[in-house]
Amino acid sequence: MFKRMRCIVSISLLIVWVVTLTTTIASAKNIQTGELEVFLDNMLGTKLQKYHIPNATVSVVKKGEIVYKKGFGFADIEENIPVDADTSLFRIGSTSKLITWTAVMQLVEDGKLDLDTDVNHYLDFEIPPRLVNSIEGITAEPITLTHLMTHTPGFEDYPDVLFRLSADKRLPLNEYIRKYLPSRIFPAGEVAAYSNYGTALAGYIVERASGLHFAEYVEKNIFQPLEMNRSTYRQPLTLDLATHIAKPYRFINGVYVEGDFEYILPEPAGSMSSTASDMTRFMIAHLDDGIYNGGRILKEETIKKMHKQHFTNHPDLGGMTLGFMEGIFNNQGVIFHGGGTMLYSTGLYLLPEEDIGIFMSYSGGNHLLHSEIFQEFMDYYYPAEVPLKNLPHNDSKERAKKFIGEYQMNRRSITTDEKSGSLFMGVIHVDVDEDGYLLITNVGETNQFIEIEPGVYQNLREGRTQDYFGPFHKIIFKTDPYGRVMLTTDGPMTYSKAPFYATMGFTLITLIIILFILIGSLVYWIIRRILVQFKQRKIHDSKLAIITQWIGICFSIAVLVLFAGILSSGETDPVYQLPKVAYMPIEGRLLLDFIAVLMMISSLSLVFLSVIAWWKNLWKMSTRIHYTLFTLAALGLMWISNYWNLFK
Repeated sequence: MFKRMRCIVSISLLIVWVVTLTTTIASAKNIQTGELEVFLDNMLGTKLQKYHIPNATVSVVKKGEIVYKKGFGFADIEENIPVDADTSLFRIGSTSKLITWTAVMQLVEDGKLDLDTDVNHYLDFEIPPRLVNSIEGITAEPITLTHLMTHTPGFEDYPDVLFRLSADKRLPLNEYIRKYLPSRIFPAGEVAAYSNYGTALAGYIVERASGLHFAEYVEKNIFQPLEMNRSTYRQPLTLDLATHIAKPYRFINGVYVEGDFEYILPEPAGSMSSTASDMTRFMIAHLDDGIYNGGRILKEETIKKMHKQHFTNHPDLGGMTLGFMEGIFNNQGVIFHGGGTMLYSTGLYLLPEEDIGIFMSYSGGNHLLHSEIFQEFMDYYYPAEVPLKNLPHNDSKERAKKFIGEYQMNRRSITTDEKSGSLFMGVIHVDVDEDGYLLITNVGETNQFIEIEPGVYQNLREGRTQDYFGPFHKIIFKTDPYGRVMLTTDGPMTYSKAPFYATMGFTLITLIIILFILIGSLVYWIIRRILVQFKQRKIHDSKLAIITQWIGICFSIAVLVLFAGILSSGETDPVYQLPKVAYMPIEGRLLLDFIAVLMMISSLSLVFLSVIAWWKNLWKMSTRIHYTLFTLAALGLMWISNYWNLFK
């Protein structure tokens, strides 16, 4: 009996081994044969047509070899120049950060930088040690390079200082990091909040440690060893490269409209231009222990350290390596980084265990298309079993109620007028249905999550989800340093629950009510005076009554001018798909400052005159009530303006 059992076990293990080996060989063979080309050609052709992508470039590497490399569409539509994967340059946005982090790790190898040293040690200015909002019992620890590389330095974010459309509006790196030094809003190392400034700061540290300008350092120490001869951080492009740029287009009303060259202000965070062919060399070097074609950019142990997880919100979540985002796609470990400018989108994905790398870049389309394409690649070559849909526990609904609400990105500004962007950018809504499933709405898509343990929820949708920072297949609720409920998931982003008065719903409803009262009163006062003049009758109001009305009229007109300016500057450009203030900042603030002062003086006067009206028993009761409502509306608007920093 014992011999028979041993024989059965041995045969079973042999079968498992053979099946596993066969599957692995088949997968590798398929990726390195014409099947990959047929699959990608068909899938990409369909996707690019569906989303009206004018041009794209894609490359795939496997075990140190380029197994797919192709351009799609036209680099120049007017001149009928097709995209060439070897020569056509695309702007790769934040995927540039991977080169910046590689540069940092080179200097760590050389002993010029240390990952755990206070970055102030490497700077010629000081990052203040204090948080903008003090937290009882918490001291602001020094920021290190590890914090920068894992997006946990605790900086606020300024989204309006990323893009410009003219060379004279960009700043040298040493000026940028001083002028736009953000406030620290979280203790370092505790809250993930994607930071372009953090990468810019790391790039400046590379300059300081190496004695070379950042673009020059990268060219000498990364691009040259990897033979990436058509890659650059320089803006504008040099003449020899400018003729090969794939021009960016946006499909608008049935035609492709060309966009201008984008200047990325923090160059280390996103200004790189490259080709699909050049990026294969970078991927191979990272997959092959730091070597490409005999040229080494990092030691083997450094590559392993760089690819190892260094921060996560929870052990069950993908987090951050030293620069790469982590995720589990179809049960495969993936390290990756996306990138986006106003016009270009890019994705770079590495499967270290499979020795596979995928790069794609395109202009004019869905910023999440690269993740959709990668997911379909994974579904084809590494299909995952769809788990059974379980029912929530009986008390899941009750536990989920405390998580219901609006969650705003912790990548945000709280000290500038960009604070109001929290109402519109990166908002996640959490609700619960009758069965106890959590309903999570993210980037316009609602997914159903099931509780797998208290505070931990699994997405019931397999495959691609609408998220910029990872698979979004699991979320875990925690508490942020300010005591707010915090939604955490894969990658370098967290979301804190907004108090009711900071939600979009409350803010918009309150504004509508306030504007109705203010504008309605303005119209009433103007019509009343017009009718009196038309009838040639005198108004028997006292001088005080006339003064109070004119103060109300002035306040209402100031509000109309203010909101007209906000609406005009907030109009989304069809080509760049951002408000113009995001890339063409308004010069001067004299008018805004004047309106702010006028509204402040008027609102204080309204309060004083309302008190006088009730104290002196002025006017009819209905008039006093109306004027008091008007005053309360004005105060409400001033509170909203102050809370959202509209005058900063």
